[in-house]
Amino acid sequence: MENKIKDPGIGNASSEHAKRMMNPDGTFNLKYINKPRKFSEAYHYLVNITWFHFFTLIFVFGFLINAVFALLYILIGIEQITPSTGEFVLDFYNAFFFSTQTFTTLGYGVMAPHGISSGFISSFEAFLGLLLFAFATGLIYGRFSKPRSATLFSKNLIIRDFNDGRAIMFRLVNHRKTIMIYPKIKVTLSLSVKNALGDYENNFYNLKLERDSINYLPTTWTIVHELDNDSPLSKYSNEDIKKLHGELLIMISYYDESFNQEVHQMHSYVLNEVQIDFKFKKAQYFNKAGELVLDYKCFDVIEPSKS
Repeated sequence: MENKIKDPGIGNASSEHAKRMMNPDGTFNLKYINKPRKFSEAYHYLVNITWFHFFTLIFVFGFLINAVFALLYILIGIEQITPSTGEFVLDFYNAFFFSTQTFTTLGYGVMAPHGISSGFISSFEAFLGLLLFAFATGLIYGRFSKPRSATLFSKNLIIRDFNDGRAIMFRLVNHRKTIMIYPKIKVTLSLSVKNALGDYENNFYNLKLERDSINYLPTTWTIVHELDNDSPLSKYSNEDIKKLHGELLIMISYYDESFNQEVHQMHSYVLNEVQIDFKFKKAQYFNKAGELVLDYKCFDVIEPSKS
């Protein structure tokens, strides 16, 4: 029988033009409006953005702070740090370099404050620099220490003949050299259909898998859902499945020995991207030395299943 379930937390309401519920990276495809912003959310934002964006923000923020302090030194008189050159640009350069040295508590000794105002400002800047460096160090540690799953999902979702019937498949692999311990996976099918009132609603089904857990995963794992009589997709042809407004919502959990705790990862496939009558190319083989080799270049490669 079809294993229809209640709303898993996404909502039953849908639309004829509704986009996918979940992005391939596991984030929900949700647009927020009128959401109040809190400073406490800054940490969550900074530990989740990419490394490129993180260091870009760090350098831009550092440049702006030093530029502001450089203008303050010029405002109180650059002579309190170093003799004026008579040109604003050159004086700004000198003030900026002094600010950078003060902010990082480096201090080459070429320039130094010679007045009360410059001494007060430079002292405050040095204290601020220590606080911000400590804050940045904590963020970097938080980014490195945050448990993250290293599961790679295949780019393609396929349908092919399987065991005298049909099956829908995708595969995954561990992107690290560590071993996934007791990985388990759950796949939920979401179908957007029109009800008797003419409105669109989401129907959810737990898909029965050939295997939903294994003991460990050093190589690849192909997830198989057979389109038998118990499958909610069994009544559709391969071409009709591709036309459905549906999505596979996936969650994998496993114990990660690097973080010594269980980690989770989400992913999704939309049915209109399914590849019909294809199979995955073998990504692992034994070399002449008898070693098992995993070739990541072959992980996403598919080939026709029928000649």
